[in-house]
Order: sequence, then structure tokens, then C-alpha cells
Amino acid sequence: MTKTLRLALALICLPICLAAARAASEPPLTVAAASDLQAVLPAIAARFEKTSGHEVRLTFGSSGNFYTQIQNGAPFDVFLSADIDYPRRLAQAKQAEPGSLYEYATGRLVLWTRNDSGVDLRGGLAVLAGANVHRVAIANPDHAPYGRAAVAAVRHEQLYDRVQAKFVRGENISQAAQFAQSGNAEVGILALSLALSPAMKSAGTYEEIPDSLHPPIEQAAIIVSASQQKTLAARFIEFLKRSESVRQLQAYGFALPRPAGR
Repeated sequence: MTKTLRLALALICLPICLAAARAASEPPLTVAAASDLQAVLPAIAARFEKTSGHEVRLTFGSSGNFYTQIQNGAPFDVFLSADIDYPRRLAQAKQAEPGSLYEYATGRLVLWTRNDSGVDLRGGLAVLAGANVHRVAIANPDHAPYGRAAVAAVRHEQLYDRVQAKFVRGENISQAAQFAQSGNAEVGILALSLALSPAMKSAGTYEEIPDSLHPPIEQAAIIVSASQQKTLAARFIEFLKRSESVRQLQAYGFALPRPAGR
């Protein structure tokens, strides 16, 4: 290789190498994400990392807990909530970047049981009152949107008084799914997105709970106002709006956001 060719290659590589070094030296984008995204968000984040050159660090948990943590100064850049009310409250309190709220999906609720449980879910929520169901896994309704939706659906069917003693509450919807998957609960009232994950899809069966039985599970993202990486955070939210990201969310059972006024 001639000296001239080496110099030309070095000049071509220089901006690429500098950009890579700069991205490597920057802290990762920290994303607080609702647990119902656990099966799909890592793949979306990996694509973002590949196209942007920036690392994304995902933390999954209940939306209500993240809301409290962000109020108390937790160092997150982006918050993906399973309940749009939490981002709205943060925006009202000036703890979210103005105009950054983006409703990315509507969640769906299902009944799920192991293949070997002997429980027939085709009867819908009424099966929860059956003698063969001793424990029902739900997310804690005090801070998990899917838990609140589960309780609302059970109340709608006038079953709450008969089944509330059977509830086993997970800290978030992912932990509730673990209770059901492990057999510690015969049935779980879970996010469809988790029921469609490979592990749960092979281990059990599910029946969708009609949306009409509970308030809509409207989910939204915001940029945390204390973030030191607002530009990168905005790029990540824009990435969620891309058709590839939307298709991935739909593949895991998320519905498109409802039109305004409906």
C-alpha cells in the first residue's frame, strides 16, 4: 500500500472514527420502560443503537414506581409509561420536556394459563371464580396500569367480591407473568405483549379480555426535563414513530393509539 493510499484511507476513516469515539465516550441513554415492553423494546433499542451509534440502557418496572422515582430526581432520560396519565402529570409539573409527550400504543389485557393447568379460559373472566382456580396473578393496581385494568375488568363482570381473595399481586406486570408462568398462580391477568413472548407462548395459552370491560391502557413516552441528553432522547422517541418500530409493537399485540376524541 502506497503512502498516498494510506493517507487517503486515513482521511476517509477519520470522521467515522471520531464519531464512533465520541459516541463511545458519551453516557448511555437511560430509558425507564413499562414492564409490558420487556419482550419487544430490546429489539427496538438494538436497532436504534445500530443506526445512532449510541448505547441505550433499559430499565423495566411499573409505571407508577417510575413516576415517583422521576419526581424524586431519578436520572432517566426517557420514560415509556403504560399509563398516559403519568407523563401528563410530569409535564404539568414541568418535569418533562414541553411538547415531548408521544402516545406510542394502547395495551391489551388477556387471561393466561399454563398448558398443564387444566383451566379452560374460553369461559372468560368467569373462570376465575371456579374451584380449580386458587390463585390469580395480577400486577399491583396501586402503581401498575395493567393491575388497575385487571381490577376494573373483574369489577365490570361483578366478580370482584368472589375472586379478590385469590389475587397474587406482582410488583409489575412482568412479575405477575412470572407468577403465572411458574405455576404459583393458575391464571394470570396479563399484558398481551407478554403472552406473545416466545417463552410464554410456548408454555401456555391465552384469551383476550374485551377492551370494553376496562378503561383503555393508553401508553405514552416523554423526555425527562432533567435529562442531560435531550437531543438524543428526542431522536429515540422519533425512532419509536418509525414504521419498523410501530410494526414491531403491533407484532407483540399493541394497538395503535386511539384517535383523539374517541
